[in-house]
Amino acid sequence: MAASSSSSLICLPLDRYLEKFELARRRLIVNHRVARALRKAEKAFRKANPTYAETLRLDHIRQIDYPVLDKEERIYLDYAGSGIHGESQLQRHFELLRSNVFGNPHSINPTSSAITKLDEQARARVLSFFRADPAEYIVIFTVNTSNAFKLIGEAYPFTEGGELLLLNDNQPAVIGLQDFARRRGAAVSYLPVKQPELRCDDDAVKAALKRKESIDETPARLFAFPAQSNFTGVQHPLEWIADAQEQGWHVLLDADNYAPTNVLNLSRWHPDFVSVSFYKMFGHPSSVGAVLARREAFAKLGRPWFAGGTVWGSSVQANGHMLLGGNEGFEDGTINFLSLPAIRIGLNHIAGIGMQAIHARVSCLTNWLLKELSGLTHTNGEPLVVIYGPYTSDLPRGGIIALNFVDMKGCLVDEGIVARRAAARNITLHVGSALQPNTEPSAAVESDSPDAIQVSRESQASEKTTGRRRESETSFTDVGLPSRGFVRISLGLASNFADAFKFVQFASTFLDTIPVDDASTP
Repeated sequence: MAASSSSSLICLPLDRYLEKFELARRRLIVNHRVARALRKAEKAFRKANPTYAETLRLDHIRQIDYPVLDKEERIYLDYAGSGIHGESQLQRHFELLRSNVFGNPHSINPTSSAITKLDEQARARVLSFFRADPAEYIVIFTVNTSNAFKLIGEAYPFTEGGELLLLNDNQPAVIGLQDFARRRGAAVSYLPVKQPELRCDDDAVKAALKRKESIDETPARLFAFPAQSNFTGVQHPLEWIADAQEQGWHVLLDADNYAPTNVLNLSRWHPDFVSVSFYKMFGHPSSVGAVLARREAFAKLGRPWFAGGTVWGSSVQANGHMLLGGNEGFEDGTINFLSLPAIRIGLNHIAGIGMQAIHARVSCLTNWLLKELSGLTHTNGEPLVVIYGPYTSDLPRGGIIALNFVDMKGCLVDEGIVARRAAARNITLHVGSALQPNTEPSAAVESDSPDAIQVSRESQASEKTTGRRRESETSFTDVGLPSRGFVRISLGLASNFADAFKFVQFASTFLDTIPVDDASTP
């Protein structure tokens, strides 16, 4: 085998050999220059951000628990899509599974009792992590975030005269609540976000929350908003929770993108319902989410149906059933019980790292990225990047940045080109169409406008006919509407300065160019 390999090298044409050697030499030179530029930039960054020094332990944790990132030279910038798991999490979880036998929790036997105990420990850890009083809150495990919002929407007592108040900045799964509300006669309204920061006006929120009659006479009203936008990174005031409750509203807080990098203290804030996504916090498991529900508000929910595992008993003859009390009546079927121990392990993992350190690191890196990206300009003076939402952290914002690249003629660069070029550089980011009304690049066209809805219907009809999904860019362009495509990058617990620096270097490759749709372009 060795002889064959040697002979193949000998048979390689000299000019081809020299070409390969030259490419390798140039690559080494480029890598050396990049490394030198990185060291210089990081030195300046640390000098300008002294608090970053308090997070340096995270670099060691990255080496030990997330070695694959550097080993495979991955630049992971999609923490808003999913967190990443650490090796120690998997080791602890799999060791627990290897050394025990666990059975279905809906039984009475030793293996069932063993997993039931771990179930109880997981719920208790969720409450303690978010500093929620067990006398005030219960934990309902869900399949995912969408399932959490569906559970609340179908069980909330919407009636005629009731209301559902949403932000235009809510994620699609929350906006889906409007269908439950409208079917039962409740009014649905949206609070707009305003340029340039894409925040909601605080006075407008308080005016919308103001009650028109006494609380005793008011039908059920639900106010749902994200603690942090999954599009712009804007962090909305948690003070709205108390403002709404004082006016007789129940509050649903979407904490999916807030909880991974911020302290959520439910002993200070008391929303009636809170959704959290564990895989966005610590990567594993990806099959379990949760709703933390205040017991007082939870008592007002009424399930429209039942499934196995949620009832004390049911009768076909009597045409009736009796739901189990507490969380059990809202967890359909058998929950993913083997994943429950991983929740406690994951929360302990985050607590061991320290949420304050994670928050500080993400804030420092986000500020640097905003400054560097907004400062990139073509030689003709045109900005390279347009950022949607806050350009600074003068007001609360998280580690999510939504943007588009702009070519030297002032035209948006197709996000598909950006995605392919990023992938070629081993950069993980998110591209897509903005789904929240009034927050997307084409903010003049609302996602619930007749034109936009018609586009969606035409796209769906085309998919059924051709069997091929149409790109959102094509769909909107076909009817003369502007593109809604965008690029989103987001930071998390394993992010470091090199990740941010290399993305800015990648962004710089679009300077003074008019990119074409060429998947092979480096």
